[in-house]
Amino acid sequence: QVQLVESGGGLVQAGGSLRLSCAASGRTFSNNAMGWFRQAPGKEREFVAGISWTGSSTYYQDSVKGRFTISRDIAKNTVYLQMNSLKPEDTAVYYCAASKLRYSSNYGGDYEYWGQGTQVTVSS
Repeated sequence: QVQLVESGGGLVQAGGSLRLSCAASGRTFSNNAMGWFRQAPGKEREFVAGISWTGSSTYYQDSVKGRFTISRDIAKNTVYLQMNSLKPEDTAVYYCAASKLRYSSNYGGDYEYWGQGTQVTVSS
């Protein structure tokens, strides 16, 4: 059974940092891009960041560029999202996803496996 399990969410003050982790089990995703999405209350799910199958290429939503960094440890089958300079508008449930493709995209339909999500709350 394939599982993606996120961790590292929590409550942080504006300007603070959090590091999210996504551990995959059940199969290896070394040939797949990985991504992070988020969904705030009352809003649609949106793409946050993606990383290619080798980790050599990354892709970010404009609002998080320069603040968030996606990385992966292929040996550990784990993806990370380092979030710095957090803002209240970053508050959302963050989801890890495994793509069908080798290079990431911002389209949710390109992702076939999803985690259950982890809550990130940024207070002002």
